[in-house]
Amino acid sequence: MALAYVARFATSRAKLTRYLARKVRESEWIDDIDAMTACEAVADRMERLQFLDDRQYAAMRAGAMTRRGLGVRRVKAQLYVDGIAAKDSGEAIETAETAAVSAAVGFARRRRFGPFAVRASDDPKQRERQIAAFLRAGHSMTIARRILAVPPGDEAALAVLDDEAMLD
Repeated sequence: MALAYVARFATSRAKLTRYLARKVRESEWIDDIDAMTACEAVADRMERLQFLDDRQYAAMRAGAMTRRGLGVRRVKAQLYVDGIAAKDSGEAIETAETAAVSAAVGFARRRRFGPFAVRASDDPKQRERQIAAFLRAGHSMTIARRILAVPPGDEAALAVLDDEAMLD
């Protein structure tokens, strides 16, 4: 069952252990060996056989989330939920931090905020909603405000944002 799960889904060690524990509970396990011990043993074996690699999973997950336009805070939260240890997620988070501005610009493009809006809006409530959307996506307030300050269609200002991101 574990092999089929690992073959079908990219997963972390913690997610595999939770899946196996759920399946054991559903099967009403009756044995001398503790169910969680058995789940951990299976996860250990999958890791030894290199079917599981939390570091690679973290890099893949963080990259996918960054490409979707999600920010660093959201990436960190998801890796924590997926059970990735800090030592395994460090490199993936650093990569997400370097791509923070481009992810935020991608988010703005997808949602048609700021420079990608059809027309400029002076409505403060709409601006608050847009900032809230940036924050829910895991971006910092500073990046959200800087992107929303760019008027629609101003490609030069976007290029300046990208250049500043490269210098950081």
